[in-house]
Amino acid sequence: MFSRAALVSASVGKTKIDMSANMIRRKLKSSFTSLLSSLYRATSGLRRNLERIRNHALLSSCLALPVDASVVVLGPPDVHGTGMIRFGKDVLLYPALYLETEESGSIKIGDGVVISRGVHIVARCKITIGEGTMIGEYTSIRDANHVRVPGLTIRDSGHSARPITIGTEVWIGRGVTVLGGVTIGDGATVGANAVVTRDVPAGATVVGVPARVVDALQTNR
Repeated sequence: MFSRAALVSASVGKTKIDMSANMIRRKLKSSFTSLLSSLYRATSGLRRNLERIRNHALLSSCLALPVDASVVVLGPPDVHGTGMIRFGKDVLLYPALYLETEESGSIKIGDGVVISRGVHIVARCKITIGEGTMIGEYTSIRDANHVRVPGLTIRDSGHSARPITIGTEVWIGRGVTVLGGVTIGDGATVGANAVVTRDVPAGATVVGVPARVVDALQTNR
């Protein structure tokens, strides 16, 4: 039998060993973290450029049309369908985009367009986005809706598609929904979370559900 003093002494000894082991692990972690941080800092530019080249190549491989070298792809988009998507020059694409063309649908994106994180663009007819337009995070632009056919499920009833045209220098805020058949005029602004169900005049600002004009300033003002 071990005496109480011996048990206490053994317990204290074990605690000291555990504390010592923890200190060693922390020192090793700190040393490796410092080393790796320095390495990552030194190679950040190279790694960023290689990642963008990889993303550009992945995007190009999914499309039926070539992608200009000036297009910057910050994260690999999720591309589905026929790949009938045309990008202009100097387009900036943020990560987590969803791009889809089905049937005879096509997407045309003009020069200098910025598309933010999480945007969904789906075409069964035609979607055109003009030069210099900026599209906020998690916006949805879809030119088709499901239809209802008696005796069929919604899934099997097909779609009704109408083209969407977004002009030049349009500013679309975060979380906007643009429905089929809509034209948004040059220089218009669409407020965050708006649902655009009808045409927006050039230079106008629209907000709300459904989107309504709150400011009709002209683009040359």
